[in-house]
Amino acid sequence: MNFNHVCIEALAVALPDEVWTSAEIEQRLAPLYERLKLPAGRLELMTGIRERRMWPAGTRASDASAAAGRAVLAQSALRAGQVELFIHAAVSRDMMEPATASFAHRKIGLPATAQIFDVSNACLGFLNALTVAAGLIESGQIKCAMVVAGENGRPLVEQTLRTLLEQPLTRNAIKPFFANLTIGSGAVGAIVCHRSLVKGRAHRLLGGVARAATQHSELCQGDTHGTEALAMQTDSEQLLVAGVTLARETWGDFTAGQGAAFDRFICHQVGSVHRRKLYETLGLDLAKDFSTFETLGNTGSVALPATLAAAVQAGAVREGDRVGLLGIGSGLNCLMLALEW
Repeated sequence: MNFNHVCIEALAVALPDEVWTSAEIEQRLAPLYERLKLPAGRLELMTGIRERRMWPAGTRASDASAAAGRAVLAQSALRAGQVELFIHAAVSRDMMEPATASFAHRKIGLPATAQIFDVSNACLGFLNALTVAAGLIESGQIKCAMVVAGENGRPLVEQTLRTLLEQPLTRNAIKPFFANLTIGSGAVGAIVCHRSLVKGRAHRLLGGVARAATQHSELCQGDTHGTEALAMQTDSEQLLVAGVTLARETWGDFTAGQGAAFDRFICHQVGSVHRRKLYETLGLDLAKDFSTFETLGNTGSVALPATLAAAVQAGAVREGDRVGLLGIGSGLNCLMLALEW
């Protein structure tokens, strides 16, 4: 896919105030650690994640998405009334029906003329939604879209803690639950538009490629657990191997179409091991990476775009930089996009 007239006009993040450190999570798991003789500090040591944030109990995904939507409108030179397409693109949803976009649309105050819907594809949802919006803009059907994602990891982490403390699990039996403890919460929003609407520097979305390896769809699976909880089990070791293999295949197609010259890379934020293995496999310079997993954990579909926003704010991504967005999500799916900031 290639785009000639699509820009990210504004990008903003909304984060919860409540911080959960890895040390605090391990303190809550003290009975499990004592029973299985697990060394304290292993969660941060194995993942590089010091802390993550959580929304208050009872927060809906639409509340988080709406917070990001209002934040990005505050940054944008465009008005809410100009938004013709609104997409909620997160794993987290308020309910099965109606679309979570319906609730977030109302809370933000977007026009009734905007087409709204959800896009859900594990951690790739936000990037997928960018390409949907970009295609409609490039074809001339619309000129302005808003894409938001609000992820609430609290129900999953709390249910995981209950399971680990209440069930008589062995060391091997706790492995599928370990990835859940890396999950955090957050929200991100973007205004995507035709470059003719941009005042000042145009941050152009250039294009990219997608690949799927659905033979690995069983490696990470999550679902509801009762009315207010979530459950997920992950084969982290096999997911890492399959994920970097798919990334290597996607990278070949990506560089064939977009070239290999990038000033900065932003990848999905899983942890230190996954980042190192990905960059080694693709032969990329780790110095060009920018990460947020250390303080935000894995925030699902929010992780990559929120890290891009943080990199811009920190001055790590500057005007004119070519940025490679390297997205991988369970399923397995990979989407890589090129951005000229």
